[in-house]
Amino acid sequence: MSDPTPPPVPPPSTEPPYKYVPPPPDPRGGCATAIMVVFGVILLLPGLCALIFAAGSIQSSNFDTGLLPYLVIGLLVAFVGIVLIRTATKDQ
Repeated sequence: MSDPTPPPVPPPSTEPPYKYVPPPPDPRGGCATAIMVVFGVILLLPGLCALIFAAGSIQSSNFDTGLLPYLVIGLLVAFVGIVLIRTATKDQ
């Protein structure tokens, strides 16, 4: 027959539960930050052009749908530029 008593409970640990905390990343140099910001600003230019062309297309009487993929790509490139600038200027 089976034993009706439950298995014994292990004694509580006397050590507090510590989680592994990775060491902080090395600080980025000023030159790398400047290069990231400059490259991010360069990536903003296609987005600016896309906005200008989109505004011009909306104001005209006929909207050329063949221009739409280029507008979307330009805006996506600008978004990457914004993310790059934000990453470069974020506090570490």
